[in-house]
Amino acid sequence: MPAHYGAHEIMEIHEVLSDTIDGINQFQLYRPHARDQQMRSILDKQVQFMTQEYNNMVQAINQRGITEAIPYRGSRTAAPVYGLDNPEAQTPNTSIQEMDDRDVASGMLGCHKASASFRMHASLECADLELRRMLQQGAINCAEQAYEVWQYMNQKGYYQVPTMKDVTTSTMINSYSPINTGQVRQFQ
Repeated sequence: MPAHYGAHEIMEIHEVLSDTIDGINQFQLYRPHARDQQMRSILDKQVQFMTQEYNNMVQAINQRGITEAIPYRGSRTAAPVYGLDNPEAQTPNTSIQEMDDRDVASGMLGCHKASASFRMHASLECADLELRRMLQQGAINCAEQAYEVWQYMNQKGYYQVPTMKDVTTSTMINSYSPINTGQVRQFQ
């Protein structure tokens, strides 16, 4: 019987599934520390989605019938707030009792950022097109979940976006121009 997956694919999906379990477990640890109702709602929704996504991945590889991954639909709360507004100094907590919504959101954001990168890397090691696409969608899902958490943090002032002077921004953006495709030589 021929192999259905290569060694890299098996190792990568093993790592992704382990990472997913760790993420679900990590978020469950955060739950008692989420006090804000909006934060709890985001956390609960994301744990539910991560659990469903995990089950779909396990079913897909075990039954060799990979179905399309379900895209994450995060809530869009408001436009980003740019600029710094007297940001608080950051220090580690000295006890678990000090954990708050900012800590929960920051941990969730870090988890999603790492998982998005991890899943995209795993997809690049896949020969099986369906498995590759499932992992790519998983990376996109993590990015969408990260953005949902980031929006919450930004609106609460936990994650402020520094800006540059207009002249600096304009100079950097205007230092690029399109290529005139009529002048591009074809290599023969």
